[in-house]
Amino acid sequence: MELVVFVLASAMMLVGALGVITRSNPVHAALSLILTLFGVAVHFVALEAYFLAAVQIIVYAGAIVVLFLFVIMLLGVDKAEDLATEPLVAQRWLAGIAGLGLLGLLVVAVSRGVEVLRPRGNGLDTAAQGADGDANIQQLAQSVFGDYVVAFELTSVLLVVAVVGTVMLARRRMAGEA
Repeated sequence: MELVVFVLASAMMLVGALGVITRSNPVHAALSLILTLFGVAVHFVALEAYFLAAVQIIVYAGAIVVLFLFVIMLLGVDKAEDLATEPLVAQRWLAGIAGLGLLGLLVVAVSRGVEVLRPRGNGLDTAAQGADGDANIQQLAQSVFGDYVVAFELTSVLLVVAVVGTVMLARRRMAGEA
């Protein structure tokens, strides 16, 4: 089973990487990059690095979605397309079936997750964590809000400046502006 997951996730990553390189439409290239990042997250799950998998999905795939929006704003990909003509005829039906399949997979994962998490939680060494049982959270908070607070604040300022700059570059000039 592990070999099948490895092969499928690797194939997903390769197809996504090829899509990033070969697609001329920036929207399709960004979606292909998200597919590649999902493949990396599957590899993290296979290695039982669940936190890294969640970070991979939330941070990187989420960041790519934001990048996708900036690309649309910068390139002005706002042409109207006729929804009556579909390049793939069965696209909507396949999307609906895939959505129902993912919903079913989510329901099964949540229902079986309780059975998996209880035995793993019983083996944790809570005596080493102190009375509160949150030593890892305290260490993470000390790192983020103590040791590296300046780096995080500078990064947030840089991102805000990038967003403002992108909006200013993408906005269309009015007739009276120079």
